[in-house]
Amino acid sequence: MTKSCRGLVIAGVHSGVGKTTVALGLLAAFKRRGLVVQPFKVGPDFIDPGHLAQAAGRAAVNLDGWLLSRETNQDLCSRHCRDADLALVEGVMGLFDGYDGASEAGSTAQMAKWLGLPVLLVVAARSLARSVAALVHGFATFDPDLPLAGVILNQVGSPRHLEYLQQALAQLPGMPCFGGLPRQEALAIPERHLGLVTAQEHPLTPAYLEELADLVERHLDLEALWEVLPIIPARAERDHEDRSAPVRMRLGVAQDEAFCFYYPENFRLLRQAGAQLVPFSPLRESALPENLDGLYFGGGYPEVFAQELAGNTTLLDAVRERAAAGLPIYAECGGLMYLSQGLTTLTGQRLALAGVLPLEVRMLPRLKALGYREIIVTAPGLLGPVGTRARGHEFHYSEIVSGTEVLATSYELAGRGGSGAGREGYCRYRTLASYVHLHFGSNPLLARHFVDYCCRYKENP
Repeated sequence: MTKSCRGLVIAGVHSGVGKTTVALGLLAAFKRRGLVVQPFKVGPDFIDPGHLAQAAGRAAVNLDGWLLSRETNQDLCSRHCRDADLALVEGVMGLFDGYDGASEAGSTAQMAKWLGLPVLLVVAARSLARSVAALVHGFATFDPDLPLAGVILNQVGSPRHLEYLQQALAQLPGMPCFGGLPRQEALAIPERHLGLVTAQEHPLTPAYLEELADLVERHLDLEALWEVLPIIPARAERDHEDRSAPVRMRLGVAQDEAFCFYYPENFRLLRQAGAQLVPFSPLRESALPENLDGLYFGGGYPEVFAQELAGNTTLLDAVRERAAAGLPIYAECGGLMYLSQGLTTLTGQRLALAGVLPLEVRMLPRLKALGYREIIVTAPGLLGPVGTRARGHEFHYSEIVSGTEVLATSYELAGRGGSGAGREGYCRYRTLASYVHLHFGSNPLLARHFVDYCCRYKENP
């Protein structure tokens, strides 16, 4: 690391306490003070990182205790903090919530210990008074190896309410309370079925971020918080990981409000392997970028923009034609939906889409699949040779209703516990599509295999 960077982890006593709002407010407030702030998000989530990135003015990076090894998480943190003053890591669920009730695996607490950072505990104070001390005492003593930097109270009802809460917390030696944020319903970010509305659809305006920074500065003691934050432990640099590579191929990447679920590390590894990433919008552009050697369709909310996507028939035709001509295409979740024959909405309307894959997809009013997945490649192709393994996450409200019986599959799925979860990775032409969002950091060779595959097409279309 080339400069000293302080860090902390924002954790909640449970989901829904306002971790994201607190994290956004702290990022905006410290950035306004002239600091370079680097956001991180624990877990496979795509939506919160988009908002964190807007507040910080730089990409938010996912950290994950199952998708990625301990060393990879530590390297990601170190790499992205090289030029930062403050690293702020937003946790997932409650502080100690992970894969099960018996261990810390997959929890925010585990990640805080891996990174060597203290935890700032966010407590939703609504309907709490003196009991807040018992609650915080339990979190502070549950794991003696986990340092707590202190407490921030959220959803405080009044100045008198805050006074009661602070009186109670004063009975806990060495547990500072840095203040309490009042209830501000107007600052809530809209939500939908996969969580918060994305940053692409609901950008955090400068006025919103200024208001949030004002709120934090009025009600929290930022100077006292800054003083308790440690310097992030330095790690030995691994220069070979960051060497720029000569451009070997051009990869078109679908990026707009409908396709916005990408891990930044996937992009970094693809560039490192020699890909020039060329963004385009399936919503707005009538033609693909020129001279492409491959396409990458990530996830997002194609169902929300299905009418617009279906109406852009010129681009749908172009994607279909290029796929049939052998252009390598990799698609995840929303990308799979886009490449299908058609999507049936919750109202029963069927919309024709790219038709690269003979799949029919329909939306459901309930969650169809949620969880970590490991893939094991069973047929050589875009992701690598037989036996290649990688990890990802699946989260969607749609399902395939027909067409899989005529498609080849390229890998087996296993759940987090190792149990079989069927076959996936649907193949046609040189297209590979799946519901699983893969994190290339789980196996950096994926990016190399992907780029090599596209280069072979470039040399022999």
